[in-house]
Amino acid sequence: MKQILLITDGCSNVGIQPAIAAAEARENGITVNVVGIVDYGTIGQLGACEIEEIAGAGGGVSRIVQSHELSQTIQMMTRKTVVQTIQQAVNKELKLILGDATTDGVQALPLEKRSEVVRVMDDMTEQSALKVALLIDASASMKPKLAAVEEAIRDLMLSLQARSGKSELCVFHFPGPYGGEEAVQDLEWTDEITRAKKLFQRLNMRGTTPTGPALLKVIDYYRTVPRTVDKEAEVVPINHHERMEMDGVWSDYIV
Repeated sequence: MKQILLITDGCSNVGIQPAIAAAEARENGITVNVVGIVDYGTIGQLGACEIEEIAGAGGGVSRIVQSHELSQTIQMMTRKTVVQTIQQAVNKELKLILGDATTDGVQALPLEKRSEVVRVMDDMTEQSALKVALLIDASASMKPKLAAVEEAIRDLMLSLQARSGKSELCVFHFPGPYGGEEAVQDLEWTDEITRAKKLFQRLNMRGTTPTGPALLKVIDYYRTVPRTVDKEAEVVPINHHERMEMDGVWSDYIV
């Protein structure tokens, strides 16, 4: 199972609209969850609507929380997405077995069978392989909140390590330090909590928020495939930015 967890506090203002990028993630079997962080005031109606749209297009869930709630929230969202994914897969199989007229899924089964299926689903929740890509908004307004983000990442890794199934985490932040660099990878796929320390010490905080392009970069990373050349494994990223049309792209005007 594959997830992208976007953590942000505002609205995107550069590049492709993030809901379109999130829809592409969903087409590639990646669920996109979004957490909006607000400590003072509100995240704004526009920001709240965008957060909901991104999660909806990405097949995930969204929450708006304060910094001190971040750690618990991302753990809850990560587990909830795993459970939902398994439920959808099981209900799809039951529909094939019981017929198209069945809309209740597991609830349509006799009690004994239902209990057995639920037990299997619980086991799958803990044992299924899981990859979570964290995408962190590093625009200027997020600077006071990065300590909470780092703590939440470490707590999430502890939570993932407690699962019996293989769990891996990677971390990106956006925007990059240079113009045209949508996102920067801070941590490659890992299950080692020690590697999640001091991720954001040298960030160049900027005002732009290219959320859509950053999501596309994480999708590309997920779609990176191994290819053997001269008996050595070579990693070849599949880059789809060149084929993106102008429809649904923000102007370069910075708010």
